[in-house]
Amino acid sequence: MESASRVRVLIVANRTAGAARLLNEVRRRAEREPCEFTLLIPDVGDRKDADWTLEGALPLLRRAAGRRVDSRVGGPDPVAAVEAAVRDGGFDEIIVSTLPKKTSRWLRRDLIRRVERLGLPVTAIVPDARELTKEEIVEYVGRFSVGGGRELTEEEIVEYVGRFSASGG
Repeated sequence: MESASRVRVLIVANRTAGAARLLNEVRRRAEREPCEFTLLIPDVGDRKDADWTLEGALPLLRRAAGRRVDSRVGGPDPVAAVEAAVRDGGFDEIIVSTLPKKTSRWLRRDLIRRVERLGLPVTAIVPDARELTKEEIVEYVGRFSVGGGRELTEEEIVEYVGRFSASGG
């Protein structure tokens, strides 16, 4: 059986599911040894709510993995969703990809440490806000409305995040 020799990797991500840092890690893993990847979006209750992530990220993850990537959606509690996926999925290791520390609800809820307690090897991908590329900032932050219906431009978002990071805010 082909899958018996493959390492089963659970990818826990939502807004960062298509981020370059995660894609590079998936590519590195796939080049190192045969792997099967499953993307878990743990903080949505309904698959429809995850459609935008699945539609955007799965093709990128497939390209990085060089093969099909499965997906699953968890419930509103990210820790319970990861626990259920690990219990039901037969995974060998976990990759958790989050937003930067200052904006990540998962890190505030201690998701990585709680996932590590499940007993599988965990790789955490947590960028420092000062290390983000312009594309990552725009991807993570999205568009802001600044009054009068005007949205911030990419340059304004990058400038704001840069000032925010430099101030330690």
